Amino acid sequence: MSELPSIIVIEDEYFLQADLEKVLTDAGFATDIVSSGEEALTLLMSGTKHPSLLVTDVKLAGRLSGWEVAKRIREKDPSFPVVYVTAYSQDWAANGVPNSIIIAKPFAAAQLVTAISNLLNGGTPTTS
Repeated sequence: MSELPSIIVIEDEYFLQADLEKVLTDAGFATDIVSSGEEALTLLMSGTKHPSLLVTDVKLAGRLSGWEVAKRIREKDPSFPVVYVTAYSQDWAANGVPNSIIIAKPFAAAQLVTAISNLLNGGTPTTS
């Protein structure tokens, strides 16, 4: 049996964490949900987890924004797929990493699943 694609999700709002986890597990993904950029980087850089993609809010608890976390991950893996889920989509052109996707809050579950599928399957990034 093949392993489920693993997604790390950074979201600091508890109810949104639960919603995102449900959407992603229902779509067939394994998830690691964290509340801050620092937690995500610790998890990713430790080498104990090997996620396939990052889903992150932009405004996060802690010192790091979602923009900064994605940039640090890309320093280690230049092609690591990133989906931003945020109400601050107007900042994407200036702050987002290349070949990422941004989804404006509020969004439909299908938008997120489609964005993830496009990135994991090598499709062209789009904005939602």
